[in-house]
Amino acid sequence: MNAELLLLKRGKKVGSYRGRWAGVSGYMERPPLEQAYIEIAEETGLGREEVELLREGSLLAVEDPALSRRWIVHPFLFLVHAPEKLRLDWEHQEARWVNPRHLRRYRTVPGLAEALARVLPPGER
Repeated sequence: MNAELLLLKRGKKVGSYRGRWAGVSGYMERPPLEQAYIEIAEETGLGREEVELLREGSLLAVEDPALSRRWIVHPFLFLVHAPEKLRLDWEHQEARWVNPRHLRRYRTVPGLAEALARVLPPGER
């Protein structure tokens, strides 16, 4: 695939991980895939016709002792057909397209690398 990964820098108004890099995320209010499409639309302005589901990974539990939280992550990998249509909402202050192999250069939310490992082919991690 050799594609770039969209990283979003969390803004100052979010409740957790301000200033850290993340993927699209949200709280489960609907079935996981349906919620993923909703979050993509809210956070990036991209509709279902502008993204394509490539892979769904297995669930990942992420413990964060600093926040006394346990996150359950449903990893998905989407292809963005229209990156020029990307529009950030209030949750993020910056977007970058990066090589997945360079992820460790960024200060990310807990569990991001592990979630990506569940959806990226081994040669692209």
